[in-house]
Amino acid sequence: MTSAPPDKDKDKTDPLVEEIRKHRSRRAQWLREGDMSVGRRLAQIGVLGWIFVVPTLAGLFFGRWLDARFETGIFWSAPMMLLGLCIGGWTAWKWMNAR
Repeated sequence: MTSAPPDKDKDKTDPLVEEIRKHRSRRAQWLREGDMSVGRRLAQIGVLGWIFVVPTLAGLFFGRWLDARFETGIFWSAPMMLLGLCIGGWTAWKWMNAR
């Protein structure tokens, strides 16, 4: 019995192979450039914070506008703020994993 040769096209789409390639390229970049500066790390933390804050506040302001428009007290404020927080969390997660 002869076994079939490994399929080279399969390796191109294999998620494990892709992750290993990403890891190798990140490591090579780190070896070339070194660690990020403290200022750059603080800037990334600031951006990450704003990614949370802006949608949360936008949801809160939209909820307050709906409450004022329909005279519902604070009925829409909390759900819209929570929706903004969820959108901000999802956006931050996508931003962190894109790096």
